[in-house]
Amino acid sequence: MKNRITGRSAFLALLKDEGITHLFGNPGTTELPVMHALKDHPDLTYVMAMQESLVVAIADGFSRASGKLVACNVHVAPGLGNAMGSLFNAAFTGTPMILTAGQQEQGHGLMEPVLYGPLVQMAQPLVKWAVEVTRLEDLPRIVRRAAKIATTPPTGPVFISLPGDILNAEAGIELGRSTRVDTRVRPSDETLQALAARILKAERPVIVTGDEIVKSDALKEAAAFAEALGAPVYQCSTPYGAHFLSENPCFMGALTRLQKQVRETLAPYDLMIVLGADPLRMSVFSEVDPMPDGMSMVQVGLVDWDLAKNYGAEIAVKADVRETLRALVPALKSAGGAALESRAKAGIAALSAKNWTARRKALVEQISKAAAKSPIDPDWLALQLVEAMPDNAILVDEGLTSSRHVTALRAHRDRYGYHALASGGIGWGLPASVGVSLAHPDRPVVCFSGDGSSMYSIQSLWTAANHKLPLNFVIANNGGYRIIKQRLLAFHGDDNYIGMDFIDPPVDFSGVAKSLGLETIKVSDPAQLKGVLSSAFRRPGTKLIEVMVNNAVN
Repeated sequence: MKNRITGRSAFLALLKDEGITHLFGNPGTTELPVMHALKDHPDLTYVMAMQESLVVAIADGFSRASGKLVACNVHVAPGLGNAMGSLFNAAFTGTPMILTAGQQEQGHGLMEPVLYGPLVQMAQPLVKWAVEVTRLEDLPRIVRRAAKIATTPPTGPVFISLPGDILNAEAGIELGRSTRVDTRVRPSDETLQALAARILKAERPVIVTGDEIVKSDALKEAAAFAEALGAPVYQCSTPYGAHFLSENPCFMGALTRLQKQVRETLAPYDLMIVLGADPLRMSVFSEVDPMPDGMSMVQVGLVDWDLAKNYGAEIAVKADVRETLRALVPALKSAGGAALESRAKAGIAALSAKNWTARRKALVEQISKAAAKSPIDPDWLALQLVEAMPDNAILVDEGLTSSRHVTALRAHRDRYGYHALASGGIGWGLPASVGVSLAHPDRPVVCFSGDGSSMYSIQSLWTAANHKLPLNFVIANNGGYRIIKQRLLAFHGDDNYIGMDFIDPPVDFSGVAKSLGLETIKVSDPAQLKGVLSSAFRRPGTKLIEVMVNNAVN
């Protein structure tokens, strides 16, 4: 005889067996069965956020900082609607996530009660799979399939609609078993030989890396590959993670999202080697194409949609980046011999005067000239923040204009040490940092946010305080949407900034944070900045440091 179990308890048991340790949510009436069942699953930590967009963003941060499957639950149609912006972010980064929403009981939904909506159709554009459970007996198969789909590259969110009658029903059902698809595949020997031959044929190769370096844990292998070639390395134009070891002598920094600038940067090279990235994803339209004329490309990655998506590739390989590099580097060395070794040494030596490390030194000298400026120069804030952070700290970055130099100042040294806004949908940083801190409770976390971004998700501070996280929020307060002002002036020659300021009345971020349970500090003196940050970062507790920065547009 199969053990009888309620749908609500089976749901939580299935999540736990799939490796879920935290359930992120904001409860409503249709989620009460799940809340009722939590008392029988005390080993599952429930993390409450004060709006559904925050629920998904916190879960997103947890997954990006751990590489693990996450689960979050929102409340019927309005809750899913609230969550859509954060779900867009999670889809952009391929976050393995099971998103569920309580649904009205079957039959009752036909009556179109308050809060009812077509949840599956609402979620479908942003998830890999969306489904509603219509029989309790199908629940195990659906949850198991959802976990498998979410975690199989290209990874991404899935959605399950949970009607109340399914959660409250009881039946004898078999819970099944968890499955993970092993995609750590390497190319065939023939493909490896062809790839090695094409790379060795190039006179001036350049490497562009992306998020699959993080997902496949390939930082060391990517560094070994670059050194074997003596080739320069750039992060792709959406450098939202630690996509290469910054202090490696081959690293040059990140490509921008300015087409003309990227084209000029890449023009000296004759072969682009793309590792786990959509290499040239731009933001604002330009008539200039970022890819130089005649540039050839080879590409490796598991996200097949990104392979040769916008530019044809001579060789496109659907394979795990780390496993490919483990096989490719020896093949290159064997085929290239002493000539390649000599060429690599010369290449590395030529890069020493202009690589990331050299550029950082020059940038620090440049920024330091603004050390005494008042109001505080935002670049000076970024430098002081980086230098004040403990070595093992994790940085979550949504400073936008104030953090424009952060990746040029702070070295990537491990795959989970840096996380930034990827999709452009602002308001991600504050709640994501809560998830990052929950995933790494033994490491201090610093969230660097602009004031405009923070107001999209300010109530996430309460969740951080509630869990007593070792998390410091640093908000650069310039009293407006500086990035939009910059673009209005640059693209339209217009400095009439309508709807881009919030200085009448000003927002008191310290006051808001204090009301949500945080220790707060406000800084306006540039001379005090590093000392205040260093002290805050090394003391326990959840804190907000509001820094009054210059609001000049340029």
